[in-house]
Amino acid sequence: MILSFGAVSPWLLPGVLALVAYAVAALLPQRAANAVRAVLMAAWLAHAAAIWIDTSGAGASATGARFGFAPALSVTLWLVIAVYLIESRSLPLAGVRRGLAVLGATAVALALSFPGELRPHLLSRWEPLHWVTGIATYGLFGAAVLHAVLLNRADKQMRRAPQLAAAQSGAFGMPVMRLERLTFRFVAAGFAVLTATLVLGWWFASPWHWDHKKVFSMLSWGVFAALLAGRQAFGWRGRKATGWLYAGTGLLLLAYVGSRFVFEVVLHRAPPV
Repeated sequence: MILSFGAVSPWLLPGVLALVAYAVAALLPQRAANAVRAVLMAAWLAHAAAIWIDTSGAGASATGARFGFAPALSVTLWLVIAVYLIESRSLPLAGVRRGLAVLGATAVALALSFPGELRPHLLSRWEPLHWVTGIATYGLFGAAVLHAVLLNRADKQMRRAPQLAAAQSGAFGMPVMRLERLTFRFVAAGFAVLTATLVLGWWFASPWHWDHKKVFSMLSWGVFAALLAGRQAFGWRGRKATGWLYAGTGLLLLAYVGSRFVFEVVLHRAPPV
């Protein structure tokens, strides 16, 4: 299911529609709020259909589940945009829409170009659950990063204009304390799901062996554990807390997306199971 300019498969249509709709959502002026939301919702729905096609192996000659670094990024962005669409109904999230639309379009384009490897056989009946929890982990930490970016921006603007910020509570997107609580709720949920993902991976892996994916996953787990412990014991907040969050998320991206990218794009060979 590789994007090309020749004969276009009908299975590519949802992805192409999502790509175009995300581009339109990024280009529409902010004042057209209703139109922006409608187009972004349409892009999100088309994106969902494209994800189903990518991960189910629909249209492929063989049966099985398809996955790789680009579909993983695609699902992650889809989940983050879902969080945005839900929260933006009741909370002002100024300045986020254009960036998410651009990231969504990029993720869809990558998934169309690099659909991943078709896996006709499973190592264990628990393997699909491991995939689901792994992607849920990416989505939860992606949502945490989204809120952390908003938190850092609000904090920076409040430092520049404290009197204006005090007079207009929430004018920079969302009240800072609420942003902070939401950020750490997503971190805590992501940490719990990441722990379950690692346990499931250890459970059905036979024999267990260390590789780049497992090393980076464990390093990210350690960083998130330190972040939550520092928050609980020392009250970490602000840039120190978000710095740990960014570091842990970067390691988590290297664990699966980074290692798969190297095998699929740089080395042009199937990654080890």
